[in-house]
Amino acid sequence: MLSSFIKNISILKKFLFINLIVFIIFGSLTVIYLKGIQPNLINKKTSNHINIINNTVDHIRRLKIQFNKDDIRKFLFSTRFLFQNLDRVMMFDNKFELIGDTDTLDLDPRSFSQRLEIIEMNIQDKDKISNKKNIIQKNKNKSKTFSEIVIDYSKSSDFGKPYTFVQENYDQFLLITIKNVNDGKNNIGYLAISEKANDIRNAINERKIFVFRTALVVAIVILIFSLVLNRYFLKPIKILVNFTKSIKEKNKQKTNIQIVKNRNDEIGILSSSLDEMTSELNSRINTAENFSTDLVHEIRNPLASLKSASEIISETTDVIQRRKLVDILLHDVERIERLITDYSQMLKDEVAITNEQMKKIDLKLIAESVVDDFNSIHNSKNGIKIKINSNKSIKYNILGIENRIEQIIANLLDNSISFSRENQTIKVILSRDEKEKNIILSVIDEGEGFKENDTSKIFKRFYSNRPNKFGEHSGLGLNIVKNLVELHNGKIYASNNVGQKGALIEIIFPKV
Repeated sequence: MLSSFIKNISILKKFLFINLIVFIIFGSLTVIYLKGIQPNLINKKTSNHINIINNTVDHIRRLKIQFNKDDIRKFLFSTRFLFQNLDRVMMFDNKFELIGDTDTLDLDPRSFSQRLEIIEMNIQDKDKISNKKNIIQKNKNKSKTFSEIVIDYSKSSDFGKPYTFVQENYDQFLLITIKNVNDGKNNIGYLAISEKANDIRNAINERKIFVFRTALVVAIVILIFSLVLNRYFLKPIKILVNFTKSIKEKNKQKTNIQIVKNRNDEIGILSSSLDEMTSELNSRINTAENFSTDLVHEIRNPLASLKSASEIISETTDVIQRRKLVDILLHDVERIERLITDYSQMLKDEVAITNEQMKKIDLKLIAESVVDDFNSIHNSKNGIKIKINSNKSIKYNILGIENRIEQIIANLLDNSISFSRENQTIKVILSRDEKEKNIILSVIDEGEGFKENDTSKIFKRFYSNRPNKFGEHSGLGLNIVKNLVELHNGKIYASNNVGQKGALIEIIFPKV
């Protein structure tokens, strides 16, 4: 039940609930500790009282002191060193009458206590005043007189053993230890030691105040920490949760994630990453949807052509006409095959790119490798030569993915070859822009150049201005190149070769 309750509440409530449990446990232990302090402190003082009482009783027995006012007064005077650390020592006879009291002795107060004012008076007057004072205390604080305490002791089961009575009122904390005195056979009186033990109450009060202040400080710290936790951590997390829910539920309602993104801590970074990831995901979804729509549209044309050609070919008997229709069928099949192949490869590339890491590479070495491969194929096949121009003493270092750079150069060369005639030359030029600190890769062919006024169109998917060998191309090559270039934080431009025949495609990579 408790575990399910904890699971279903918010983080802030969990934090407060756990702190409350800890607070209750420590509070209970503190109460137990405070309750144990007073008995321990009282026991220490009581032990001292008992030792003094036992020594005093031994002296009385040994000296055979009679329990009357004169003998007891002389005894107290002669043994005053025994009571130097006590406030008051009293002796009662068997009738519970006070026959001896250190407060009535005409002695230096320092012999007994530095906290009391000793006043000279006879025992009777002192006893009257003492009784009157105790009566007042009894009326106000329900405290007992010393005589009443001795009577209670004589009737209790503790008779014959030292007995400690605690009397506490608004201004003092008294410890009174009583024991009966006998001469070896009969009980002859009672000995009572009274000590003001305000230090015990002060010690307890100090601990209580310390505990209270500590608890108050801890409570304030927990409160402040809870407010900080809620404001700077839990609320931003809740905003992120609402943001993810809105994405899941495809809710177009705007969230205030921008507030969280402006933070410079880990939550701000997480929010920015989440927002960027969501934007990228939405972009990919939109791209995939648009791409699928475009792909369906591109396939419809060759399919329509296939359908028409297949219907005609079954009805015609002219061999030449049938051959032309077969060529059309083959062309359309090649077109569809190339579209599907390039589309599949494009999807594979997108997945692979997300798992690849960029590193420092030399663009010249990669370009030379690709050019050598193309020369070995096309130079022998149709006489097309590919030349690379670069400064051999310079390293053209960029940050990129090696196989993707190879793919960029290969697609550009493949595109240039498709527009070139036999024995023409394609140039690959590498240069550096020292002012802008960029690396420039240029591919120049000797073909017909671009007829478009806006050459940026050629980088769109399925752009239809293709050469006669249309089945060999899907219209995705340059679009793939553009996407890969942008992945490397580069820019690509297309233009006609100024002053000469042919096309120029220029890629600008940021230098490492």
